[in-house]
Amino acid sequence: MDLFTLALAGLGLLFLLMLLRMPISFAMFIVGFLGLLVAVSPKAAFTVLTADLWNEFSSYPVSVIPLYIFMGEIIFRAGITEKLFRAAYKWVGQLKGGMAGTVILASAGFAAICGSNSATTATMGTMALPELKKYRYDRTLSLGTVAAGGTLGVIIPPSTVLLVIALQTEQSVRQLFMASIIPGVMLTLLFLLTVLFICTRNPELGPAGPRTNLKEKVASLYGVIPILLLFSFVIGGLFLGWFTPTESAAFGAFGALIITLAMRRLTWDKFTIAISSTLKSATMVITLIVGAMIFGRFLTITRVPYDIAEWTNSLQIAPVLIVAAILVIFVIGGAVMDALGFLILSIPIFYPTIISLGYDPIWLGVVLCIVTSAGAITPPVGVTVFVAKGLAPDIPVMSIFKGALYYLVAYAVIIVLLTAFPQIVTFAL
Repeated sequence: MDLFTLALAGLGLLFLLMLLRMPISFAMFIVGFLGLLVAVSPKAAFTVLTADLWNEFSSYPVSVIPLYIFMGEIIFRAGITEKLFRAAYKWVGQLKGGMAGTVILASAGFAAICGSNSATTATMGTMALPELKKYRYDRTLSLGTVAAGGTLGVIIPPSTVLLVIALQTEQSVRQLFMASIIPGVMLTLLFLLTVLFICTRNPELGPAGPRTNLKEKVASLYGVIPILLLFSFVIGGLFLGWFTPTESAAFGAFGALIITLAMRRLTWDKFTIAISSTLKSATMVITLIVGAMIFGRFLTITRVPYDIAEWTNSLQIAPVLIVAAILVIFVIGGAVMDALGFLILSIPIFYPTIISLGYDPIWLGVVLCIVTSAGAITPPVGVTVFVAKGLAPDIPVMSIFKGALYYLVAYAVIIVLLTAFPQIVTFAL
């Protein structure tokens, strides 16, 4: 069997295992290991399984994953984000759809210290849904906004998805974080404009709240100073080169502990829950990376990614059209399976192709992160939509998808802008 046929057989087996509901991390691991056994030798397969895995995961940079997750978990479990929500409402609540805009703005603020879309959705939904119901907001719009706002958790740094992309593509965590800030802010503004447009055309969906003066707006910011200071220190220090990504994550986790203890919001029970949840989330992410690494080694041996790259370069088609087609594949893949899992699965296949077309790897990392986050609100597998569903069991899940799909227009606009003007991402590099 030639290597190309072996690669196709491996991909077929991979999708078969996933159809049988095997976790994607295990499926990639099994296919990659068996592929190395057949393509090279048992010795090579076991070398990758032992020495290569040890070299990859015994290094300090990998510790940024559990540390950043732990920082977000501590803030989440301590419940100090209520002040963030109240401050956001003071600033945008008086606009049409102001309470929905508050959810978007507060989600962006929480994303800056969390890095998880599920945690952002759960936190904002718990606080916002009673208020949205109180002000008689349309339930479809309310829950769709909570789900869409949660996706900002993996775009605005620190982001778990960007960390995974950095590890898989061997790019700088610092540069990916820097490059994602402006796109994250732009997407937040597009979400706010989406809410304003919807509620201006149909005011009964989201009525305006009471007006607040400038003094009240400024006073509301005092409650979020600890969160702002933590974000400024952790991310600002990383950007300024004061410390490495690993040190930044460690300072962030330590700072979250200090802040929550000083505010008397962290109990022993909340602390143990945060530890347990961190271990579960970090293990899930690292297991995905392990499976992707083994599977990626197998694909590299077969040279399929490079053959695809050479084939696309030979086509008489504009590179932007090829990239657009690949991004559509990512959107579809994220819609039918776990978006992060599909991202990790497909990077070894498509990453060499896009880079061979002359695109910047940091730009590509940010764009893939945004496309992946869009998958969290697209049916049938929308992670944040199902988190929102858990907060409102009486609302049909398709109604929540309908509300979240309003925001896919914003995603389409930001992807087009970043493709047309890649300097938005790369100007600070």
